[in-house]
Amino acid sequence: MNKRLLAILAILMVGSLLFTACGSAKAEEAAPAEEAAAEEAAPAEEAAAEPEFTCALITPNPLGDRSFIDSSARGIEQANAELPVKCDIIETNGVSEHEAALRGAIAEGYDLVLGLAIDAELFVNLANEFPDQKFSSPSELFVEKLPANLVSYQAEVHESSFLAGIAAGMMTESKILGVVNGGDSPSMNQFTYGFEQGVWEVCPDCQVLVSYLGFEFSNPTLGLETALGQYDQGADIIYQVAGRSGEGVLEAAAQRNLYAIGVDSNQDYIQPGHVITSVIKRVDKCTYDSIASVVNGTFEGGRFISNGLAEGFSGLSWDEGSTAFEENGPAEMVAKLPEVKAKVEEYRAKILSGEYKVCDSLVPDTAECQAVLAH
Repeated sequence: MNKRLLAILAILMVGSLLFTACGSAKAEEAAPAEEAAAEEAAPAEEAAAEPEFTCALITPNPLGDRSFIDSSARGIEQANAELPVKCDIIETNGVSEHEAALRGAIAEGYDLVLGLAIDAELFVNLANEFPDQKFSSPSELFVEKLPANLVSYQAEVHESSFLAGIAAGMMTESKILGVVNGGDSPSMNQFTYGFEQGVWEVCPDCQVLVSYLGFEFSNPTLGLETALGQYDQGADIIYQVAGRSGEGVLEAAAQRNLYAIGVDSNQDYIQPGHVITSVIKRVDKCTYDSIASVVNGTFEGGRFISNGLAEGFSGLSWDEGSTAFEENGPAEMVAKLPEVKAKVEEYRAKILSGEYKVCDSLVPDTAECQAVLAH
């Protein structure tokens, strides 16, 4: 009995060893195949993930202005999604950090360094100091000549600001409008002069109040206080052209139950029912196009590239289908929109055909600019 039990146990042990050995052999045969497949897949994944170019955008102030800076950031996001690039955003807290951020990006070895709203003299000096580095400014640089490795983009906004002025001039009830502008400069006055011309085209006896913020583009409290002052003077619609400071203008419109016009990005939703429309400045397109030029080999430094209403680099939020004011504004103001929009389209057609000229503050000696300045 004990011998028979021992024999059975011996048979079971041998069978178990054979089964384990077969299983191990099969696993050993499968392992090299799996490792080989993994090794073949890894280079392909690495190749797909490896960007052809790198770039960095240096911002003039932190993200979150829901305006100019955030627009440029959208251009970076689009480039990362659509192009074989790896682009980073380097935020700064103001002018004092711009040079260090630019030098840091250069030291990192990015193929393209973009500086948004950077002092022109600083940018030009750095481009001359590093002639082998490609640079781009998605916003205008006002210098007579650019180095061969630096390109400057500008989205012209005088014509779209004029269209906003048409809308404001037709919708005002007090016949007093306002502009809160971040800084008094030729480029910033493209917004102001164009808007004024539009207002006076449809409302010659309207008054336009203009306040400048001393280039304080990140101070919503200052924007709020300035706008409240204009509303106290009788303004019922204010055009904000002040970056993040302009959010204070939009807040003031809501506080006084009055109206504003946004800028750079679609800001109609920020204070629904109080922002009639927004003037769009497509800094995102300027940003994306400068990156794309490096990718496709068409980057050419030393150039000023200007685009505007005709090229789709500026316009109104209505062009993008915004209906925020129609859905949230008071009925008596919303009722004016069909006539207002028809007039806007009438003048858009005249501008694009060349029949009507809008003052461009960068060329102030024209008859249209002289008329605005003399009003």
